[in-house]
Amino acid sequence: MTGIIDSVEMPKLPDNQKSFAGIPEAVFLEEIDTFMSQPENEDNCEKVLQRLDEQHSKYRFMAYNLEARRRKLKSQIPDLQRSLEMINVLRQEKEERETQFLLSDQVFIKTLVPPTKTVCLWLGASVMLEYPLDEAEELLKQNMNSAIINLKTVEHDQDFLRDQLTTTEVNMARVYNWGVKKRQAAAKTNVSTTS
Repeated sequence: MTGIIDSVEMPKLPDNQKSFAGIPEAVFLEEIDTFMSQPENEDNCEKVLQRLDEQHSKYRFMAYNLEARRRKLKSQIPDLQRSLEMINVLRQEKEERETQFLLSDQVFIKTLVPPTKTVCLWLGASVMLEYPLDEAEELLKQNMNSAIINLKTVEHDQDFLRDQLTTTEVNMARVYNWGVKKRQAAAKTNVSTTS
């Protein structure tokens, strides 16, 4: 299966965009003193930490959704591959074949399947359509290609999101440490003025 995934190229990102899902980029705080002296921060460590924590929570939520999507795509690709293999089997059949169908949980029924030139595919939303084998194969290949591209873009976005989470966590640590140093300096100033 990895050969199939490797054969499909990931699409190019639009200009000035670093993720396919439009995930906002976390800015690394180079100069913490300059950042904290900006008017919107007002040297208020708790306020800045709250904003960064909200941003971190949003990134975690996005990561959770991307992981759920990745799992769904990872399970979808083998299903599509098996469906393509089944079309090849049906194409090669020249005489009736005895098989078993699942009737309900752990209940199977034996039946004879005649050679066929059509196949029924589930399209979703309780919709099934009958296709000639060639059209079904083409549709499944398109779906496979689309699923692989979506998987690659989701994995790219997951990597990008991990970097944003790390950057936000580092920023939170730096702001917290800045607040601790400021409180320690204020405590030293209070001690020296009272002496």
